[in-house]
Formats: sequence, C-alpha cells, structure tokens
Amino acid sequence: MNPSTTDAKARQAAPPPTDTPGRAAARPPAPRPRRPVFTGRRGLSIAAFMAPAALFVAVFVYYPMIAGGQMAFRNWNLNDLTDTSWVGLKNFKGILDDPVFYTVLGNTAVWVVGSIVPQFVIGFAIALWLRRKFRFRGLYQALIFFPWAISGFLIGILFRWMFNSEFGVVNDLLEKAHLIDTPIPWLADPKTAMTAVVIANIWYGVTFFTIMILAALQSIPDEIYEAAALDGAGKVRTLFQITIPSIRATLALTVLLRVIWIFNFPDIIFGMTGGGPSNETHIVTTWMISITQQGDYGKASAVGLIVVAMLMVFSVFYLTATRERNGKTS
Repeated sequence: MNPSTTDAKARQAAPPPTDTPGRAAARPPAPRPRRPVFTGRRGLSIAAFMAPAALFVAVFVYYPMIAGGQMAFRNWNLNDLTDTSWVGLKNFKGILDDPVFYTVLGNTAVWVVGSIVPQFVIGFAIALWLRRKFRFRGLYQALIFFPWAISGFLIGILFRWMFNSEFGVVNDLLEKAHLIDTPIPWLADPKTAMTAVVIANIWYGVTFFTIMILAALQSIPDEIYEAAALDGAGKVRTLFQITIPSIRATLALTVLLRVIWIFNFPDIIFGMTGGGPSNETHIVTTWMISITQQGDYGKASAVGLIVVAMLMVFSVFYLTATRERNGKTS
C-alpha cells in the first residue's frame, strides 16, 4: 500500500482541530444516577426494619394511652375490682363537683406563669451574656447547663432542705441579712409553700431557656450586628429590632414546649411538699398522681384526659396567635 494514501486516510479519520489551542474536545454529559427501583422485595425489607420500632411504640405508647383513656369512662377502682362497669361521664362529673379541683387549677396557673416568666427573662439574659466572647466562657456554660442533668425529684429534695424552717440555708441567710427576725416555715405555711416550689422550679428551668436561646443566637451572623453598630443602633434597639425578630420562631416554640413541660412536671413538688400543706401546692398532675395512689384509676384517668384537652386547646390558640403575629411582622 502507498504510504501517502495511508497518511491521507489517517488525516481524514482524525478529529478536526479545535479553534482554541489547548482546549480539550467537548465531552458528552455524564449520565444521571438512576433511582433505585421500588420493588416488593425492597418494601418488605423496609417494613422488616421498621417493624420492631413500630411494635415498641404501639405496645409501650399507644396501648397504654388507649387503655388509660377508656378507664376514665369506667368504675375502675383497685379497692373493688369486681365492678368495672361503664359509667360514662360520671368520673368527669365527680371531678368538676370537687372543690379541690378548682384549687388545683389555680395552683397550676400560679405554678406555670410564676415559673415561665422568670425562667424566660433570666435565661434570655444569660444567653445574651454567653454569646459574647470572654475568658473561661466554656466553664461558665458547663456550670450553667449542669442543673439540667440532675433529676427534678433530687432538686426538690435539695430545696426541701434549703427551705427547712429549723436549719435551712435560706432562713439562715435572711437572718444574717437582717431581713427576718424569726425563721419562716416555708413549706409548712400555705402562704409561702407555693412560693418556695416556684423558686426551685425557676432555678431548675432557667437552663432550658439558656440552651435553646443561646443556640438560636449563635445562628445570627455577626455582620448584621456590625452593620447595626455602623448605623448607630444602640443595645436596646439592636435587641428589639434585630435579635428578637431573628429568633422569634425559636422563642415561640421554646415557650410552648416549656409551658407543656411545667404543666406536666410534678417532680419538684413531690420532692419538696408532696402537694401539701392542705393541697396548696398541688397542681393538676400531682393531684392526679395522688388520686392514683388512692386506687381510683377511673377518676385519675379522667383527670389525665382533662389535662390533655387543656394542653391541646392552649397549643392551638398559642400557635395560631404566634403564627398570625409572625405573619404581620414579616
């Protein structure tokens, strides 16, 4: 074969030269990854992995809820299990006719409002302080977050000793500061018992607000504060026009979660007073537990359903109000 003919064919088969020197030839786009095909076998595998968790939730969550809910409509008393007949709304009527129930409702309102407002204010202030960079900030964070790792019942026992009328540290400090002349029976006096348990709950719950608000504050870019400082905005204006609007959703959710938590938080009260004296520190959940201890499961279940209904109504109204407010401000 003639060499010149071979060279000519090779030149014809070669790709045409590019216009720009050094530019590589255009490559075809990479194929997109194919989605896995959902088959019956794959569905069975997913169901097999989810079955243990679903069974656990059904047995230990939903079944007790349904069983406890139906007890509210039955004559279910451990002192006489021979008659567990259906009584309808009799248990609810007995609760509404009981004057202690309205005392407990008032105590619950004082317990929730008196705890949530100071916890929010103090927790917000501490979170603003911890957002700043200073020496040993990590140590201060650990000390502030430490109470949240302790059991609420142990906190109640600790504060019961602190508020002891004979050798409690609270009376000792007040006497040394010349604020009182004689020891105050904090937990034995109906006028001061609720104040004592609220103070203990405030100390315990500040940590929750500090953790949640500090996490939200750290998500705000520093450039926004630098721009506000250049515009001449003071600390108060920056707080109400930048900080709070930026974390409004987190604040609303944190308050809602904390209200539900405090409403259902009997640990400190049981550790300090057990609901006494004369039911003056009983809230709805502690009263429900005391009824359970008496063996009247039907009445206690009715109280539990009333608690669920109250929290659901509050959550709906609260979320609706905060959503409308956020919509107007955005």
